Amino acid sequence: MNRKLYSGHTLRQIRTDFGLSQTEFAKKIGLSTAYVNQIENNNRPVTASVLLTINRIFGVDLAAFEKNDLDRVVQDLQEVFADTQFHSSAVSRQEIQELVSRAPGVTKAIMDLYGALRSYHDRDVLEDDLVQMSGADEAGTSVRKSAYDEVRDFFHYTDNYVDSLDRAAEKLSYEISLHNCQSKFDRLTGWLRKRFDITVEQNEGYEGTLIRHQDYTRKISIYRAIPQSTKNFLLGTVIAELCVKDLIREEVRRAGFRTGSAESIATLALRNYFAGALLLPYDDFLRMATKCRHDIQLLSNLMDASVETVCHRLSTLQRPGANGLPFYFVKIDRAGNVVKRHSATRFQFARFGGSCPRWNVHQAFERNSNKFTAQIAQMPDGVEYLCIATSITKHQPDYRTGERRYALGIGCEVKYADAIVYGDGLALDEVSSPEPIGVNCRICPRDDCDQRAFPAIDKEPFIDPGQRGIVPYRVKAAE
Repeated sequence: MNRKLYSGHTLRQIRTDFGLSQTEFAKKIGLSTAYVNQIENNNRPVTASVLLTINRIFGVDLAAFEKNDLDRVVQDLQEVFADTQFHSSAVSRQEIQELVSRAPGVTKAIMDLYGALRSYHDRDVLEDDLVQMSGADEAGTSVRKSAYDEVRDFFHYTDNYVDSLDRAAEKLSYEISLHNCQSKFDRLTGWLRKRFDITVEQNEGYEGTLIRHQDYTRKISIYRAIPQSTKNFLLGTVIAELCVKDLIREEVRRAGFRTGSAESIATLALRNYFAGALLLPYDDFLRMATKCRHDIQLLSNLMDASVETVCHRLSTLQRPGANGLPFYFVKIDRAGNVVKRHSATRFQFARFGGSCPRWNVHQAFERNSNKFTAQIAQMPDGVEYLCIATSITKHQPDYRTGERRYALGIGCEVKYADAIVYGDGLALDEVSSPEPIGVNCRICPRDDCDQRAFPAIDKEPFIDPGQRGIVPYRVKAAE
């Protein structure tokens, strides 16, 4: 190993998963209990011999010790502690790292408490607005993390990869022979008829439903006018319900969601995950993505999948021992709402508030659909990313149905740019000036940014009557 690896949290998690005490675990791997205790508390690094012993005895993939889960949680906690509305202490990154590595349970509790405090605060703001509008809070807003946020966090902390579903989808894809057929739609409909005696019919009229599965008639009705790639994906979600319902149920159970709403949303998300993995099986897609240098348009054309499905699938290629490039993926609507966000990188999405206006994903709406732009951006932690952005327009059933347009963002650290076609022509090797972006204005340390909507919440703004810049206020320097 070229560097010391402190990964006590991973060692502790492995021991806990096998139900072993420190003494029992130490005995199995031939170390003293005191030595294991020191490793778990990051007082000693994990040596190569210890890693190999753990791999031999427990069958644990050594890649688990290199994952960035801690960095991701540290970044999330930094955003929490930057909000000085609820505390007055200065908490350093080193202190946060110590907390995350030594007390992951406490870390989760702090994040849950902060979420509750934010909910109370946001509810108070809502009630003030309702009073001003002579309204009332009849909905009885509950103080808890929303169901969508629960599900987003589930995928966020699993690197957007679900092994059991991914492998089951890949196996079924080869059984159906989706990889060597001229029409995936014809192959899927034929397989459904043969395997389940289910007929797929295409209807002409749009009544607000793209697909309807009727068990009692053994029939699937799908709207004819939608794109072929969308039809394939929708059929994939039905196949998920037919073939891997128990697997999905088990994944939802293990996640321990707090509400039935979160469970139902997660169930739908996992069906969608299965559909994407069925249409774009892991090994084939990874090989093709590498060969095409991750050209999203080319992959979409070659593999008969939508641009969005390809982007999403690229962000899931984190199978242990066969990892693809670590991408983030985000989908944003025209109001700036984050519809999807997944990441296998250290790229930090805002958990509260909007995102950075300098990030090129927001500029995608200004261009035609499926026109891609690339940007070298630097986050406040100094890490540079190749950020790729485009916009998509969803199928519009008829004149009266409003257009649905979204921006898609996908990217990875600049060190992987040579393997990506969108990095060609960018000044990657030169001393250039990457676009300085942040998580959002709430916690961004860049006081001199001319795109600021408001000052960071941990800074005190003031107005200088003698001068004014693009941003009308200044912030007091730290004492």
